[in-house]
Amino acid sequence: MSWAMRRTAFWFLYIFGYNTSIAVWVGIIALAGLDAETGVVMLLYLDIACEEWKKKGQMRNVADLKDAIYHGAVKRIRPKIMTVATIILGLLPIMWSHGAGSDVMKRIAAPMIGGVVTSAIMELAVYPAIYLLWKGRKLTGDEASLPDGAFPTTGLSRLIHS
Repeated sequence: MSWAMRRTAFWFLYIFGYNTSIAVWVGIIALAGLDAETGVVMLLYLDIACEEWKKKGQMRNVADLKDAIYHGAVKRIRPKIMTVATIILGLLPIMWSHGAGSDVMKRIAAPMIGGVVTSAIMELAVYPAIYLLWKGRKLTGDEASLPDGAFPTTGLSRLIHS
């Protein structure tokens, strides 16, 4: 679970005035599990997209890597947004409840609602960018032995080679 999701989860707890308790930690652990699962699936989609582009012979430079990452990440937008919407819509009634046991359930739901929004942003925007840096370094490292002009210089490759 990333620092941003923990931060958002704890800000949500602060806004609602909840102290840390066993119920809060259950919500944070559930959020961490959800984020780990969906994050691994995103990395799997990015890996599959890059492998498909390599098999087709389309992985020649960093621009091709960006295209492959884009096509892999786009396939995860709808499932991630549906997951986030389902979690939020399922947990919001808990936040408004007033019956027996609602005080404990609110403390489980609050970090999940706060963290799942950040999870979506991280997974759809930040993870592909980090993946680009990670795979771009390997791609430019493999092709660094090419003569000058054979590998188009991009901002990423200049950053890596400097």
